[in-house]
Amino acid sequence: MIRKATVLDLPAVKEIYNYAVLNTTATYDINPKDDKYFVDMLNEHTGKYLLSVYEENGNVIGYVALSRYSKRDAYDITAELSVYVKNDCQNRHIGTQLIEYALQEAQKNNRFLTVVSLITSENEHSIYLHKQFGFEFGGRIKNAGFKFDRLLGVDIYYKNFR
Repeated sequence: MIRKATVLDLPAVKEIYNYAVLNTTATYDINPKDDKYFVDMLNEHTGKYLLSVYEENGNVIGYVALSRYSKRDAYDITAELSVYVKNDCQNRHIGTQLIEYALQEAQKNNRFLTVVSLITSENEHSIYLHKQFGFEFGGRIKNAGFKFDRLLGVDIYYKNFR
């Protein structure tokens, strides 16, 4: 079941995200985030911005966010998509369902005209998944980050609804 996140979901969201921080290049954060970070995250995802969780048997095992792309007002028609799934629940199409849900929500009442994802260049699975939803390659920033003692690039993918 996919539903809007609540404060009760934040410990699970924190666990999922901090695992990615410490073990993957899916995020360029290097240090785990604290409880305040996730409370602020929940509070920032109100109105047209979205933070939803995938719940299975009472446990949150994934989440998706449509976040503010930029604080500059002209970008208000664009959202940044982020999706994370608990490590031991990978390859069950949960990410697919979360992205599908977020894209449907993004289009409701013209909430957003464009959705952007910033994906580590080596993350072939995520790139493939985004392409399945019609995201287009918008460019690559080489050497955009440094994590696990190596330089990483970031690919920009976007989907326009018009």
